[in-house]
Amino acid sequence: METAVLLIDCPDQKGLVARVSGMLYALGANILHADQHQDHELGLFFMRVEWTLDGGQKAGDGAMGRAVERFAASFAPMAEALRMRWRLRRTGQRPRVAIFCSQYLHCVADLLYRSSAEELECEIAAVISNHREVESLAAFYGIRFEHIPVTAAARQEAEAKQLALLTAERVELVVLARYMQILSADFVAQYPSAIINVHHSFLPAFIGARPYHAAHARGVKLIGATSHYVTTELDDGPIIEQDVARISHRDQVEDLVARGRDLERVVLSRAVRWHLEQRILCYGNKTVVFD
Repeated sequence: METAVLLIDCPDQKGLVARVSGMLYALGANILHADQHQDHELGLFFMRVEWTLDGGQKAGDGAMGRAVERFAASFAPMAEALRMRWRLRRTGQRPRVAIFCSQYLHCVADLLYRSSAEELECEIAAVISNHREVESLAAFYGIRFEHIPVTAAARQEAEAKQLALLTAERVELVVLARYMQILSADFVAQYPSAIINVHHSFLPAFIGARPYHAAHARGVKLIGATSHYVTTELDDGPIIEQDVARISHRDQVEDLVARGRDLERVVLSRAVRWHLEQRILCYGNKTVVFD
């Protein structure tokens, strides 16, 4: 059964749920899931609605596509009047994803496996790396691999090649699976709220490089990992997911790194899945992540 997801954020006011559900009812839609959230301090309203046509439609039969177009045309004037930001997407449209990585392969290996197992509703268009360690892994899954070295002197040229590849492959989401390079502001601007990074600490603690070493030196009792959208500020984008593990004084840096890898895999895959399922809304430097 093919469905569509509507995401909304706007200034809060009475009657918003009724107006949205009423328009879907008039279309002949059946609401499968609906969730909403109010930020009372800022006076904002957020909503996610997943719906299908009454009786359901098989993916690819065209009916949902036509229904989405009709709904978007009738919804747009009301959305403009209510100052809504909104997105509407059919679940049958599988986004194209590019994975960036460097020499650490645990996160990219996990994402490639989950994609092959149909846990992630996407098409992985390419794996891009400034090293060659991942080349054989990409080949195993039949995914295009591109080796684009990055040096301080040729960083701009490398990013131009990366962006050209992303455009040619019609990529909608970029996933940084332990990609140990900082993207330029120009690169980030091409994919607003569409670059997901995993950082190997419980942000905002221990930003930047070698966070496990910093955590060990500080003697913390919990380590964590964080997935977040990339902005121009290093490790400061809207947080999507975090997880932690308890450690003790007996654990050395190598132990923290080993335990942290499991956290990194989990929080990154969750963030990617939630993004693909249209469950995330960004506002300010925060996110709403719908169940």
